[in-house]
This record gives sequence, C-alpha cells and structure tokens, in this order.
Amino acid sequence: MSVAMTESEKVIRAALQRRILILDGAMGTTLQAHGLEEREFRGERFRDHPRDLKGNNEILSLTRPDLVEEIHDAFFEAGADIAETNTLGATAIAQGDYATEELARELNLESARIARTAARRWSDRTPDQPRFVAGALGPTPKTLSIGPDVNDPAFRAICFDELRDAYAEQARALIEGGVDLLLIETIFDTLNAKAALVAIDQVYQETGQRLPIMISVAITEASGRTLSGQTVDAFWRSVSHANPLSVGVNCSRGADFIRPYVAELGEISPAFVSAYPNAGLPNAFGEFDEKPETTAALLREFAESGLVNLAGGCCGTTPDHIRAIAAAVAGTAPRPLPRPDRLTHFSGLETSPSGRMRTS
Repeated sequence: MSVAMTESEKVIRAALQRRILILDGAMGTTLQAHGLEEREFRGERFRDHPRDLKGNNEILSLTRPDLVEEIHDAFFEAGADIAETNTLGATAIAQGDYATEELARELNLESARIARTAARRWSDRTPDQPRFVAGALGPTPKTLSIGPDVNDPAFRAICFDELRDAYAEQARALIEGGVDLLLIETIFDTLNAKAALVAIDQVYQETGQRLPIMISVAITEASGRTLSGQTVDAFWRSVSHANPLSVGVNCSRGADFIRPYVAELGEISPAFVSAYPNAGLPNAFGEFDEKPETTAALLREFAESGLVNLAGGCCGTTPDHIRAIAAAVAGTAPRPLPRPDRLTHFSGLETSPSGRMRTS
C-alpha cells in the first residue's frame, strides 16, 4: 500500500540533507539521577500495587509526568532536534516484570503525549529548528534467538507472535499519542527487531498511516557482533527490507568502541546513519564517568570523518552531554548517502552475497 510521506518526514528529510541532527540523551539514567524512592514510582494511584515499582522508569509517565516532561525540556534546551519517548520498556512483555502488563497501552500513549507537548512548545520557541518525537520501542527481557535454559536449547521464553503482538500494541499507542517517527533501538537480537518491524507494518496496514522508522543496534561483544551473534553487515541485510529512514548504533561500550561499526553501516547502507553511544563504560557502581567534552570530541571526529547524519547519547548522557555534542558537530556536513549496491545478500549470523541482481 502506497502512503504519502507525512509533513514531519518531509521536514526531517530536508533537515538531514543540510546538517547533522541531534538526538536527545538518556532518559533512564537521568531519571535515576533524581534518586526517586518507591513511593514516587507508586504515586497515589499505585499505592497498593502488590509488587515493587522502583526501577520501572516508564510508569513515571503516569506518576511523575512533570519530571518526564522536565527532562524532555532540558534535552530540547540543550539543542536536541529529536526526543525519544519514555517507552524503552513499555511493552506488555517488559512490564510483566512489575505485574503492570495491562498498563502498556496507557504508558505509551501518555509518554508520547508528554514528549509531543514539549516538542510543540520548543518548536514554537524556535520555528527555524522544529522539534520532533521518536516513539521508542526497546528490547524486552525475553529474546527469540537465545534460549534461557542451557539444558533445553530449543526452549524459548516467548514466541514470535506474542512479541509481535506486544510491539503492535506499543506502536498503535505511540502513533495515537502523536509521535513523528518510530525508533526500534538497543537491538541485541535481530529476530526481536524483526518482530517489531512486522508489528509496525501490521499497524500501518490497519491504520493507513505510515511513519518513518529508525533502527539502532547495540554491539556489546568485543568480536563486533550482537548478543545473538550477528555481524553488523548481516544485521543490516536482515532489516534493510523495512527501508528505514536511518540505521545506526547506540548504547554499547561508548563512542570509541562503536566507531568501526558506525563506519561499516555507513559504507553499506543507503539510509541515514545515527550514532548515540553511552557515556563510556559504567564504573563499579553502575555510574557513567565520561565527561560531556570527551563524548563530544569523539562524536566530532565521527562527523568530521563523514560517518553520521544523526548524533546523540544513550546511557549516562545528560543535557550537558547533548549540549556539547550539538556544539561539536555544528557546521559539519552530514554524511552523504551512498548509492545502494545491486547485489543480492543472504544473511544469517554473517552475510553472503550471491551475485548481481538483474534490473529491467
């Protein structure tokens, strides 16, 4: 089904041709820095909930929406063009850890509305720099490619259809809440990401509304593979059919670690390329010590080397990090988009090109 490009997508694509766009920083670690206690996660509404809710950052969109909006404001003030919704773990699957599965739709809807409100306010303040909202679809605690029981390698804690349905519920609510893009991020299992892509396409078919998709993988292994064992090249070949607006690398082990993988994606993908790493590796206390100027200098080199079209931060990155990154890449030309190759590629854990495609 052919669907016209949204006005937001037209503006975003035009901006990406002119400059490097700035993604926001870490919602989760920024919330954690406020030192909230159990009672603040619960609020009055969940005062008698049977399980602890501390650590469920997504529920703060219901119990502390003022704080979530304050963080969006801080990242926009620092120069972010695109804010991610507070929905990284807002699928029914992830919320199952807190016995709040039934809240999944509401969490995504309200998180999108909070981010939309902040983006609209900042767009009015800076009409020459409109702000946008990316609906974040994150990984779940359950994975399709890796079994949790070493004694039963065929066992999986979840099936594809169940995960697809959870992502579809999330995507519907995010779209209804007014996001401009959908962002499948922190991907460590490509099969999970494919469930999200199938879900999004299903929702697009149902609604007749098609938003641009951003895809971002996490490389955690020193071998340069995802947690499920796939190379960056094979990852791209596995998701390229979705024709995403952008593909990139986030989270992982910091900017210096992800550089070769961002560069590799830039060589093989005709999509825009994003990089939003952690602020280095966490210390023994789980905190991130990398200073804003360090992260910014690393991403400046990415920009000067022509590797990226979007830059920002993941775990441990604060508004000060985003401000420094925005200043560091300002005035640097965005990565030019390469022409797509004409080879057929088959990908499993690695990629095998089969030969040149016939064109007519």
